Amino acid sequence: MSQLRRDPVTGRWIIVDITAPKRPEEFELKSQVKKGGVCPFCSGNEKMTPPEIEAVREPNSQPNTPGWSVRVVSNKFPALKIEGDLDKRGIGVYDMTNGVGAHEVIIETTDHYRDMADLTQNEIKNVIFKYRSRSLDLEKDKRFKYILIFKNHGFSAGASLEHTHTQLVALPIVPKRVKEELKGASTYFGYRERCVFCDMIAQELEDKLRMISENKRFVAFCPFVPRFAFETWIIPKRHSQNFKSIDDMDIDYLAQILKDTLVRLKVVLKDPPYNFIIHSAPIRDGLNEEFHWHLEIMPKLTNVAGFEWGSGFYINPTSPELTAKYLREVQV
Repeated sequence: MSQLRRDPVTGRWIIVDITAPKRPEEFELKSQVKKGGVCPFCSGNEKMTPPEIEAVREPNSQPNTPGWSVRVVSNKFPALKIEGDLDKRGIGVYDMTNGVGAHEVIIETTDHYRDMADLTQNEIKNVIFKYRSRSLDLEKDKRFKYILIFKNHGFSAGASLEHTHTQLVALPIVPKRVKEELKGASTYFGYRERCVFCDMIAQELEDKLRMISENKRFVAFCPFVPRFAFETWIIPKRHSQNFKSIDDMDIDYLAQILKDTLVRLKVVLKDPPYNFIIHSAPIRDGLNEEFHWHLEIMPKLTNVAGFEWGSGFYINPTSPELTAKYLREVQV
C-alpha cells in the first residue's frame, strides 16, 4: 500500500510507494553525454557572450579575455530585461507589468567537459562566492523583490547549453512557490513559535533515516515529503533567512556538502539530469524571521503527468528513506 504524506511547510500532499519502491537501476537513467563543438562559455570564446559582469581571474588578465576560472555574464536571451519601468497596470481582472528584471549566467569553469560534481571544493567555493556577490549587488535595485538562483543540468532538465553553468534571475515579484513556503513557515511559527525548517533539521538528525550527510554547518537529507524521486535538500544548521547572509566559512562548508551530494547523486544515478534551486527570503518583504533558506536538488527521473497536474499531488515511486540509504551508503 502507498502512503499519503503532508509537507509541513506548504501543506502539499504527495503519494509515495513504500511497498514496491523503485531501485536506482529501475529508473530510465539518462547520463549526460557532451557533444562538444563551438561553445560560447568556453575560454577563448568570450566575445560570443554579452560583456562580462564579474569574474574570478588571474592577476593582470583583462575582462572578456581568457584567464578566468568563473565568469558572470548577462543571459544572451533573457527572460527579463533590466532596462525600463515596471508600469503596473490591469485590464479588468487581469494584472500585468513590463518584463523588467535581470537574468545572468554564472559560468562555473572553463572546462567544457567538467560538471559541478567534478569541480574541486575550492572551485565550487568560487562559484558560490559569485552567487552571493551578484545577489548583494542586484538587491540594490529597488525594482526587484526576489532573486532566484537555479541550475539546470542536462537537456531534459532544461539546459540549452551543455557547458556547466548556473542562472540567476532577479524578479519584480515574489514567486508563488516561495510565497507558499513563506506562508507555511509563518503559520507554523505562529502556532509553535519555532522555525519549521529548524524543526525539520532536528527531526532528521534524530531519525537518521533520511540523512545523507552533514558537516559543521549544513545537513543534506531526502525530505519526508519529496515531490520527486531522490529529491535532496541542503539546509544550514544555523537559522538564517537569507542566502546572501552566508559568511566565508559558510561558503566553505556549503561547497563541501554540495560537492559531496552531487557526487553521490552522480554515482548512484549515473549522472542524471537535475535542477537545483536556492530558496531565500524576499529582498524587501519584511524580516521574514520565520523563514530558513535552503537548496533543493531535484533529479529528473520521472515525468509529471495528468494526475499530478490535475490534483497537485506528486506521485513518488520510491521512498525518501530508501533513496537516502542509497545515497548515504555509496562510496564516493
